[in-house]
Amino acid sequence: MNLHFTKMHGAGNDFVMLDLVTQRYHLKKEVVRRIADRHFGIGCDQVLVVEPPTRPDVDFRYRIYNADGEEVEQCGNGARCFARFVRARKLTNKRVITAETAGGVLELRLLGKHEVQVAMGEPRFEPADIPFRAAAAAQSYTLSVHGDDYEIGALSMGNPHAVVRVDDVDSADVAGLGPAIEAHPDFPARVNAGFMQVVSASDIRLRVYERGVGETLACGSGACAAVVYGINRGWLTSPVTVALPGGKLTIAWTPGEPVMLTGPTAVVFEGTIRI
Repeated sequence: MNLHFTKMHGAGNDFVMLDLVTQRYHLKKEVVRRIADRHFGIGCDQVLVVEPPTRPDVDFRYRIYNADGEEVEQCGNGARCFARFVRARKLTNKRVITAETAGGVLELRLLGKHEVQVAMGEPRFEPADIPFRAAAAAQSYTLSVHGDDYEIGALSMGNPHAVVRVDDVDSADVAGLGPAIEAHPDFPARVNAGFMQVVSASDIRLRVYERGVGETLACGSGACAAVVYGINRGWLTSPVTVALPGGKLTIAWTPGEPVMLTGPTAVVFEGTIRI
């Protein structure tokens, strides 16, 4: 069959959007991998799927598949593209949209032609909620990687994150440490590894090695996790501008409230792929 798709990106984090409200198809892991392949498919970090809701209090179901075919809980950059996509496809005329995900319910607010704000929910710090093997919740932990100890923050933004503060993101060993942290046995569901440079109390630079994808140009939930960790450590004050390789995001957070993510969206092209 033929599937219509839209290629989008949020600050360089790129997605193939599939409308499975008006189209009918059961997406298989091998098909996700084929679509995401940058040589033999369309190419993307994640395949994002719009489905009818399974509960009455939300507008849509939003499903996220990493390039390796695994379904995951959360993608903040993808959520912003999701909001713009459902409006462009005329699946809704709302400017405030709710979507159920495997990581919880998101509220998406279209601010203008390109910018979208996402209420990402409250961060979770209990090790069992991340999941992370630790005796008790703490602001930071020591993680042994390649024989060296690293201080990390560990939390869930609906998906698991480990954040390492570095002096300079340009020289950080993301290619070496990223996959080692992602697959560390203390993170039984694997983890997204963020490398954060604090520029000032309101500005950070960030690189993220995403679980099941590799290093990406941007990671919305990773930006949220880094800012939450930095605020908890007293390094940052909300709101914070996060400069990623693909662009900038704005994160605002007050403890006890949802993390607010604001950033751009862009349509790259549309097409049809034969499955």
